[in-house]
Amino acid sequence: MQYVTSIVPVPADLLRRQATHVETIPARPGRPVDWPSWVPSALRAALRSGGVERPWAHQAAAADLAHDGTHVVLATGTASGKSLGYLLPALTRLLVDERATVIYLSPTKALAADQLRAVNSLDLPGVRAAAYDGDTTREEREWVRDHARFIFTNPDMIHHAMLPGHGRWTRVLRRLAYVVVDECHAYRGVFGSHVAHVLRRLRRLAARYGAEPTFVLASATSGDPAGSASRLTGLPIEAVTEDASPRGALTFALREPPMLEDTETRKSALSETADLLTDAVINGTRTLAFVRSRKAAEIVASMASRALDEAVPGLGERVAAYRGGYLREDRRRIERALLAGELLGLASTNALELGVDLVGLDAVLICGYPGTRASLWQQAGRAGRAGGDALAVLIARDDPLDMYIVHHPSSVFGRPVEATVLDPANPYVLGPQLCCAAAEAALTPRDLELFGPGAEAAVEGLTASGALRRRPTGWYWTRPGTPDVDLRGTGGAPVSVVESATGRLLGTVDAASSHAMLHEGAVHLHQGASYVVDVLDLDDATALVHAADPDYSTHARDVIDLSVVSVRSYVDAGPVGLFLGDVDVTSQVVSYQRRRIGSGEVIDTRPLDLPPRELRTVAVWFTISPRELARAGLAWADVPGALHAAEHAAIGLLPLMATCDRWDIGGLSTAGHQDTDAPTVFVYDGHPGGAGFAERAYATATAWLGATREAIAACACETGCPSCVQSPKCGNGNNPLHKPGAVAVLDAVLAALPQPVPSQAVPSQSQAGEPDLGRRPGQAAECGP
Repeated sequence: MQYVTSIVPVPADLLRRQATHVETIPARPGRPVDWPSWVPSALRAALRSGGVERPWAHQAAAADLAHDGTHVVLATGTASGKSLGYLLPALTRLLVDERATVIYLSPTKALAADQLRAVNSLDLPGVRAAAYDGDTTREEREWVRDHARFIFTNPDMIHHAMLPGHGRWTRVLRRLAYVVVDECHAYRGVFGSHVAHVLRRLRRLAARYGAEPTFVLASATSGDPAGSASRLTGLPIEAVTEDASPRGALTFALREPPMLEDTETRKSALSETADLLTDAVINGTRTLAFVRSRKAAEIVASMASRALDEAVPGLGERVAAYRGGYLREDRRRIERALLAGELLGLASTNALELGVDLVGLDAVLICGYPGTRASLWQQAGRAGRAGGDALAVLIARDDPLDMYIVHHPSSVFGRPVEATVLDPANPYVLGPQLCCAAAEAALTPRDLELFGPGAEAAVEGLTASGALRRRPTGWYWTRPGTPDVDLRGTGGAPVSVVESATGRLLGTVDAASSHAMLHEGAVHLHQGASYVVDVLDLDDATALVHAADPDYSTHARDVIDLSVVSVRSYVDAGPVGLFLGDVDVTSQVVSYQRRRIGSGEVIDTRPLDLPPRELRTVAVWFTISPRELARAGLAWADVPGALHAAEHAAIGLLPLMATCDRWDIGGLSTAGHQDTDAPTVFVYDGHPGGAGFAERAYATATAWLGATREAIAACACETGCPSCVQSPKCGNGNNPLHKPGAVAVLDAVLAALPQPVPSQAVPSQSQAGEPDLGRRPGQAAECGP
């Protein structure tokens, strides 16, 4: 919808302090067109009463294609009104066909709730819109199945509830006219690969009931939106990309926090963000601060609230945190307060990045590069959503990628955003999804075409293992119940955080993060309050905590072991080898540090007894001969630290090339790995079967490693710091590290590799015999990521 609000002037000091670059993006007028002739008069009148006099050209273009039955993706900028592009055909069909149904899919509950509010505000007869998500009660779910016609849900509910119980959803599936996939660029990596198969399963069952719905997708501007949408849906997709909406001017500042006085330590990005949020709220500037983690959201909101109360007693109540893991009533209360203007400042994870119409925001603070240019522009676009001028500020963390970006503005401004990376052929995704499909209805040879070229081999393997059984009518699921498949690859059910004294459920943490965030003794933050974990029960997926206010924070440490399974392809560059292949990774959280708040001083390190986790995934790695390292001037004693530093920086810079962030990937470096017998640096996908990130790193190796080398060399520190070669997730405590050696290693690698790396590398002979993994004499010295 389109709104008009007054915009509070942004304090100029937000721009001046520590800005390394200020980009001004000029305002742009809109290009409206007439309503499509097929839009019913009742729908036009309802939209006009909501402030939409005429659609923008891109809205009408996408709506026309969808109305004609063409699968379409609308990929335009933030706040360009993409929702009208799918609402026009969807609501028209519901109005002219009283039996038709529409399914709307969103990656977040907040976005789905926002879109449901927008549809209900139109007050159209017979539409019967309703939410169907994890917060929907049993009684409401029954009503949705029996009566709702416009269903606002998410891929998890389709996967866990609608498709397994499709017999109860016959009414919806038989008359399914449209499937809307909102913010489809969010479906990337392993999650996106799973969602791709959920959509194929939905198409398959709808066809069995006689329906062939039209897919309408909405996306942020992205590289190759039609190709990405086609991989996601398995359908031919037409893209509408020319944005005809008006836009206010955006001032976008890049800034690095200052150095602390009389120290070589830089002020933390969290502290700088909290200070800027405090200044903004005092000036009456409605501001949203995006941070990278749930814990960071709590910290920034708490710091800003305390500072505001010191400046103006009571003003701290107008700042809050927003993140996943909150209970439903807490999320809705915060959303209402923000929309009503009761809150002036909000510290949020990316839960509010997507689509939610945040009326009247003046400024956005982005604490740390969010991992992709698509997310960066999506977050920046939250400000000025009423068409007024706005401010966005990227505050660099002590991180190689962040520092590279704030000193190389051309890396984000004037460059296209990344193409979405997903791999539906990932066997760790395809196999479980085929089991889900077979449990819903017998798989036929014709069905296998829907799931892609790897489906036939996957079904043969599942049959051999006993998971499926072949019958004349197809392949059947052989086991009781339905397959237990986690779309997000988080490793199991979320862990409930429960207050020991009261039994009160505080929230949840995903299983993959629980070892590091909820281990015994961990400090856990929830809505500004601190708790300490007493017990982590992995069998019951429960963490018991007690309220406390310690003067320290906790940081988990882990150890990693990696072995090469096979080589997919490689480049032989003389003393340097570049490889892409499959690896087994074993990781274990073994201890945690307690660090004093403020100074970061390490108080102590305490051991933990948690089980190891195993992962088969895809990695890219390079080897370099000891002789070449010596020729580069490296003493052998410095090799482990040089490789370790290069590994850290390479992980930090990979998001420039792929749609990931450093927490999606891991690494290991060693002066003599057991499978290569050579100095080696590995970078691997942190998801079973890989998520496409390692493949992207391999394909862009010279550009990726070149940017890594430049980021290290450009940093003003002498021995290495968080801005270049230190890693916040290093299991070895950032030791050893040798910054000059890392530059020497990368110089040698880049000098040897072809420019660019050939797109068709020599295939490995791993099927015919033992592959050459770059074996050369070397001394083993493992380093963690």
